[in-house]
Amino acid sequence: MSEFRIDQITNQSGSRGPDIAGITTFSATSGMVMPSGPTEYRGGRDRGVFAGGIAPPSGTNVIEYITISTAGNAADFGDLSVVMWASGACASSTRGLFGGGNNPLTNTITYITISSTGNTQYFSDLLAPTHSPAACSSSTRGVFGGGYRIPSNTNVIQYVTIATTGNAADFGDLTSNKRDIGSCSSSIRGIFAAGHPSTNAIDYITIASTGNAEDFGDLSVSRYGRRACSSSIRGIVGGGQSTTNIIEFITISTLGDALDFGDLTQGREGHTSCSSSTRGIFAGGYPAYNIIEYVTIATTGDATDFGDLSQGKHALSSCSDAHGGLGD
Repeated sequence: MSEFRIDQITNQSGSRGPDIAGITTFSATSGMVMPSGPTEYRGGRDRGVFAGGIAPPSGTNVIEYITISTAGNAADFGDLSVVMWASGACASSTRGLFGGGNNPLTNTITYITISSTGNTQYFSDLLAPTHSPAACSSSTRGVFGGGYRIPSNTNVIQYVTIATTGNAADFGDLTSNKRDIGSCSSSIRGIFAAGHPSTNAIDYITIASTGNAEDFGDLSVSRYGRRACSSSIRGIVGGGQSTTNIIEFITISTLGDALDFGDLTQGREGHTSCSSSTRGIFAGGYPAYNIIEYVTIATTGDATDFGDLSQGKHALSSCSDAHGGLGD
């Protein structure tokens, strides 16, 4: 077969190369790699998803989403299978999980395909009915820690494999019994910060292994209801009990106390957070805020308005397909 050198061909004006149709094979020093895998899993990763919550005077099963790199109001995604609040949420680059929650207290885990829209489907069960667990993940494993189990808070950590369906398995224990914790991750470490009863403790785990959490350092103040998000390098913790507007940060691969980052536009608790590799998002909050705001994770500074949720609500859950646990 003779060689057809397309790099030597231009249009008449010399302004562009050729348009090629019908070619089946070619040889070159560089070339195009065609996408593979299910079509619903292709495309960019840049979506944050918010689910459930309490929208006074009642709960909601609404799921909505944003494109994290832009700004604007949330759009409808679908519905949870039931009205639910205080669930833990985590995600891979393709699938989002919502575990546990209240209305009533449940152990159910459901899932969505983040790149599409639609209602949740049944995934599996947590070890026991739990509300207000924290959740974080790598690209393969989702981890749920703490929460409230009748009759008290728990320190149990449990995990699932996100790509499959199956019940959670025991991972280890947090350093104390607590709920309403801020959580985030790198691809290696999971972080659990603050919690109820009020504490400033930060715990960490190695996601790919199992075992008890270890002490990481401390936040500047003891609060529950704080929320966390991350790039693969830095974790951001914002808001919390007594409607604090404090944002702090840690470097996930090290150990040490949190440092000041800036302030939220509105101090609040009961909000939620998610992230891409560059932006952290904080949304909703008690008593019924519809605020969505963002920070640039690699810098420091105050949060900036992003847009609005469809309605004011708190005790909602969120995840994204581009968070720090998936790598940058």
